[in-house]
Amino acid sequence: MNIAFFDFDGTITNKDSLAHFIKFAVGVPRYYLGLIILSPMLIIYILKFLDNQQAKEKLISHYFLNWSAGKFQEIANRYSNAEIDNIIRPKALEKIKWHQEQGHKVVLVSASIEGWLQAWCDKNNIQLLATKLELVNGKLTGKFSTPNCYGQEKVNRIKKVFNLNEYENIYAYGDSTGDIQMLNISNFKFMKPFRS
Repeated sequence: MNIAFFDFDGTITNKDSLAHFIKFAVGVPRYYLGLIILSPMLIIYILKFLDNQQAKEKLISHYFLNWSAGKFQEIANRYSNAEIDNIIRPKALEKIKWHQEQGHKVVLVSASIEGWLQAWCDKNNIQLLATKLELVNGKLTGKFSTPNCYGQEKVNRIKKVFNLNEYENIYAYGDSTGDIQMLNISNFKFMKPFRS
């Protein structure tokens, strides 16, 4: 058996789906107003005084705190079904289809939120490991219910689901430092493979 792990943002896509989704969900004016309000936090993050998970939770919290799970998922499904195809790199989709034609297991391993990736993955017969949002009494808290699926956490999540010893060949595709650990568990690794 063979398995292929794909990062999403920047690897399969030509845009960051977090920003793309927020614009879709709340509108462009509110998105940019939020960035202005959040600019002190973003500067702290850029200066590396705030980690990736903390910054993302503050961003999600600003735009979606106390949203009902139903409202969020309905918008997330619409985004996933109608918008994601517009930011997919054609060569990445070709490679995914190639793996599937060879009978390989294809898994998307992403720090982005499960809610807006699941429908696209279902449509393309791809298994998903991604960051999940915390819900309390049916509402978003702005926090994650799982660790941000980034860096070493990608490997942790993979190993919880798959026994890698069962696979003859492991492929991994990424585009950033957050993918290096995932690339390192593969015997066929590709960094920024779909850019040309």
